[in-house]
Amino acid sequence: MAEPFTSLRSSRFGRATGFRVVGLGSYVPDEVVTNADLGRLGCDPQWILERSGIRERRHAPAGMATSDLAIGAGRDLFNRSGAERGDVDLLVCGTFTPDTSIPSTACIIQEALGLGAPAMDVTAACAGFMYALVTGAQFIAAGSSAQALVIGADTNSRVVDPEDLKTWPLFGDGAGAVLLERIDAAEFEPPRGLLAFALGADGRGADLLVCPMSGSRQPPSAEGLARREQFMRMEGRAVFKWAVRLAEDNIRAVVDRSGLTLDDIDVFVLHQANLRIIEAVRVALGIDPGRFVVNIDRYGNTSSASIPLALDEAWREGRVGPGSTIVACGFGGGLAWGTAVWRL
Repeated sequence: MAEPFTSLRSSRFGRATGFRVVGLGSYVPDEVVTNADLGRLGCDPQWILERSGIRERRHAPAGMATSDLAIGAGRDLFNRSGAERGDVDLLVCGTFTPDTSIPSTACIIQEALGLGAPAMDVTAACAGFMYALVTGAQFIAAGSSAQALVIGADTNSRVVDPEDLKTWPLFGDGAGAVLLERIDAAEFEPPRGLLAFALGADGRGADLLVCPMSGSRQPPSAEGLARREQFMRMEGRAVFKWAVRLAEDNIRAVVDRSGLTLDDIDVFVLHQANLRIIEAVRVALGIDPGRFVVNIDRYGNTSSASIPLALDEAWREGRVGPGSTIVACGFGGGLAWGTAVWRL
């Protein structure tokens, strides 16, 4: 593969304000899978910790699908926020592990939550939540939505090969949800919403993270199953180098576009792919560790769920709240990425 585009070459920038966060929710399966548990499968527990910063992750039991995780996060949001389900007029779900190819997972979630709203999936792998967030924010900014429920959810344990001892330990299952509400911008100063965002993609890196037998190009077959092509394949070293460079460049560019500085950001919520990626970006930006939200040690890489899971945790702990300014940055297969300066 040729050197992937940098964020500055291929990102497209925008702004979407005039909304606030009125609720957050999250859900993870009950089953905790520790590094020691994976050691019984032949993985090296200490290698996992040193290479990724992960100590444990959650795995969905048999019969639990991505929609179940997302529904759990949605219910948690409504129970905690007191928001009215009837006021939600848009549902966007970021996922790359849908229950089925037809119907969309968002439709299943919509019915279970009792929402009277259009519902759609957005697929951008580990950048899925950021793509879904920007989609919902743009509907609100355009006046087409008053309340948008944005969910990131993935059941990674179903698409990662248990025999791939370098990749299997990195991923976990979970879901996070955020409810956005349109506001009268004149009543809120400084502005709320996405002060600046960037979305980008570089399809030349498509083969770095791929499930070969999962769509129309290679339908399921006995031969493919024998080659275990239903599982995700990842070129970890190449993705690691790309992610560090991408995240640093994109964060600097988006913060600059917002008119703020890095010092103006309350917390940074990066996709929880690998602690070494997060640390490399933090050091490159010169940011104190206390301003980064990190929970990869307990959940692993939950793909589309990782940013809303981490944000909900920070909200529960009082690290962020209404009016806080955060940087959210997601990146992954595609290659795809999304970064935003977001005033909650």
